[in-house]
Amino acid sequence: MSLEKINIRNSVLILMILLAAAARFIHLDNQNFWANFTPVGAVSLFGGAYFTDKKKAYLVPLLTLFLSDLLINYLYFHHFAWFYAGSVWVYVSFALMVFIGTKLPKVNVVNVVLAALAAVLVHWLLTDIDPWLYGTLYDKSFVGYFQSLFAAIPFERSLLLGNFVYGFVLFGGFELAKRQFPALNGRDVACNVSTMYLK
Repeated sequence: MSLEKINIRNSVLILMILLAAAARFIHLDNQNFWANFTPVGAVSLFGGAYFTDKKKAYLVPLLTLFLSDLLINYLYFHHFAWFYAGSVWVYVSFALMVFIGTKLPKVNVVNVVLAALAAVLVHWLLTDIDPWLYGTLYDKSFVGYFQSLFAAIPFERSLLLGNFVYGFVLFGGFELAKRQFPALNGRDVACNVSTMYLK
């Protein structure tokens, strides 16, 4: 694969991730059903699936999400909050989403949907550890943990919807772009466009 192809491919991937991450700012003021409708899961899966360099697969999505977190926190609190309560669990869940993306055997509707579900499950199980262990709302027993999980269902439902919508845009958009621009093809996850769109 030529250096030109690698650069073009990576540039398009990075641009798509940045544009998707920018969508996080659309729902800043919403505290309803759409409050957790974000592209974070889809971005992590997408980066893991398509970057041939696994360092970039983790670095680009995680750095993009970190920088967008900084801006979102600044818009809310008027100062830069580098870390926040539970941020370790949140970023571990993002990293595991990237890992899930790296394990996609090929891009098709079934695999992307399963990856989106797995990403939400990882986020749900990990990010509710902090409010359970360090918060004041829940008992420190396993009953308290399950209460925390139950309370998070509406947020995870929105995240799942975000994974589906943004995943369709990112994965579908890149697959269509690859058909039009051969320079975007490379030694990535084995893809079957006809399976993804025509089945």
